[in-house]
Amino acid sequence: MLGVNLRGVFLVTRAFFPGMIARRYGRVINIASQLAYKGAPGLAAYVAAKAGVVGLTRALSYEGAPHDVMVNAIAPGPVETPLLMAHSPAWLDMKKGQLPVGRFGQPDEIAPTALLLASETGGKFYCGQTLSPNGGDVML
Repeated sequence: MLGVNLRGVFLVTRAFFPGMIARRYGRVINIASQLAYKGAPGLAAYVAAKAGVVGLTRALSYEGAPHDVMVNAIAPGPVETPLLMAHSPAWLDMKKGQLPVGRFGQPDEIAPTALLLASETGGKFYCGQTLSPNGGDVML
């Protein structure tokens, strides 16, 4: 869990970050989870990994920003994917009931966040941020 969700992010960033610094431009968009903020029973390793991604994002933003390399993250809430939908109908109903919007997100509702952060103009002033499209699951 830590290898894929934290170490993997670290290694990919380490491979590309120096080139972005040298070019004096880049956008790094890490994928965290709203669980980095709220936790969840039985998911300690996943929560720790995603919280680590948030911390890595913040730390690297200090290094990248002076070179126009903006490092940010997206921490989506529950999104209707095969992994989520593999849960029992009872659990899915319970989880939907906890969301102020009363439904799970769709992948196409998360993608615009990535487009904003990746854009040359829109992402220009986002630095070390973790945006969390999550249907109200976590309100910061």
